[in-house]
Amino acid sequence: MSISSTHICQAADQLQGFVGFNAKTGQYLLRFSEDSFGLDVPAETITPTCEYVWSADEGELMRLDRQRLAWLQEQRIDDRVNLSEPLRVYLRRSDLPEIRAERRRLTPA
Repeated sequence: MSISSTHICQAADQLQGFVGFNAKTGQYLLRFSEDSFGLDVPAETITPTCEYVWSADEGELMRLDRQRLAWLQEQRIDDRVNLSEPLRVYLRRSDLPEIRAERRRLTPA
């Protein structure tokens, strides 16, 4: 089965967890509950991981950010965060441009 951009986008929308920015250390943190970040992570920086991997682009477009996906992969918790094969293929294929898509923010489940 070949992996299409549709499969990659669907896999991105299935990522688990939350990402928040720690103002004290200047680093992003990955947690699996919104309540587990602590006081050094302002609530307005906490976003579902499936939204964190998308960056604003031109107009209504968003791009699936390889750098943010690579950061998730560096955490080495692929199963827990649900980093599936379509996303690993997308990371390996740096010879292709990043996916750009018109999309709406998903609401957290």
